[in-house]
Amino acid sequence: MEYIILILSKIMCVMIKQLSLILVIVFLCSCKNDNKREVINIESAKELAYSSYGEKITTDNTIKVSTLANQYKNMRVGDTVTSKIKAQVKGVCQAKGCWMTLNLDGENEVRVTFKDYSFFVPKNISGQEVVLNGKAFVTEVSIDELRHYAEDAGKTKEEIALITESKKTYAFEADGVLLKP
Repeated sequence: MEYIILILSKIMCVMIKQLSLILVIVFLCSCKNDNKREVINIESAKELAYSSYGEKITTDNTIKVSTLANQYKNMRVGDTVTSKIKAQVKGVCQAKGCWMTLNLDGENEVRVTFKDYSFFVPKNISGQEVVLNGKAFVTEVSIDELRHYAEDAGKTKEEIALITESKKTYAFEADGVLLKP
């Protein structure tokens, strides 16, 4: 009988060692770092810092808004220039976010609309940095359209009534926008 107890105790000892070894292996495997991490290059990390609206664009090859301001000075009504600019938002349509304005050079601003009216931007982004891709052009804006824009911008009836002449304006039709939070 003692012999059976001795054999059983040795079997139990071996089983406990094997169970302990299995537990240690399971523990080590669960703590192991996963080497299948996604590698993100610096450019991708920069893109992740922006919210995207419209077509997918990147921050590559942007020009300063001051460069665009110089281009506008040489343009006539009907001229267009494909551009990608980085600028600060001056104002946004408070009705829908369907247009925004950018300060060009302290004196002039550019009115930005969105291609095919297919996307809008948040209404609370004044002062934030954006990257725009699209077409810059010069246009003549009618009195009615200027009054409509003033209404969308939240101007008073008195301010709207003061609009009595059409205006040559700088415009930009964006097909993609990146917004830096």
